Amino acid sequence: MASNSASSVQKSFKYDVFLSFRAEDTRKTFVDHLYLALVNKGIVTYKDDETIKKGERISEQLIRSIEDSRFYIIVFSKNYASSSWCLNELVEIMKCQNTTEHTAYPIFYDVEPTEVRHQSGAFGEAFAKLVAKHEKGSGMFSFLKLFTRKRKRTSEEVDLDKEEDVGRWRYALTEAAGLAGMELKNTFNGHEAKSIQQIVEEVSLKLYPFNPRVDGKLVGMETRGSRGWEVLGKPLWRGLFLITYPFGLKVKALSKM
Repeated sequence: MASNSASSVQKSFKYDVFLSFRAEDTRKTFVDHLYLALVNKGIVTYKDDETIKKGERISEQLIRSIEDSRFYIIVFSKNYASSSWCLNELVEIMKCQNTTEHTAYPIFYDVEPTEVRHQSGAFGEAFAKLVAKHEKGSGMFSFLKLFTRKRKRTSEEVDLDKEEDVGRWRYALTEAAGLAGMELKNTFNGHEAKSIQQIVEEVSLKLYPFNPRVDGKLVGMETRGSRGWEVLGKPLWRGLFLITYPFGLKVKALSKM
């Protein structure tokens, strides 16, 4: 019995959502609006400060932030794969995604899922350029590393073997592209505001599945007594008891607490 109880305890996360994105593509547009909408909803969101992305190697602190996040929203854009920082970040995200406690949610901003999955099109071109730079720079970096303890790393100089790096990047991209997500141009006819609203509502429902109110209404139960919630105008957490009937909800008052 004790072992069953221990296994049922869920991990406590520091962040609800971790945003992964290419700053030059979406930082001041889609991601900026998405981040604000999440925060305004009370969703604790980690958005990496673009000022620390000068080098390539992601820090242990960032890895811990990824591990301490419940959901990952990955915004794939045309230049996402041109950044080995983003790709190394994605590798860590997909490691966590493979556990039951984390969920990754890809957003295909101005690219198609097949482009990310197969590294083709404009997305694939950006990735190919990065791989070429990475392979060209890794040999010299390995030589210099013999004579220097520390040096500032560029976006092409990574600590791991170049072939292993590229293999991990490809695998992470393929896996992420196969997840359920949102292709922006095919959602609400490309209207970003409506798409962002849907993303926030879906995250809210997954974070708080027993919260009866999202955006002032009972989401998912509009046809089963949601008007009762709207009349009351606030969540019925204290002093009320809900009984579910086949045709709707009824509310009974309990003794005052």
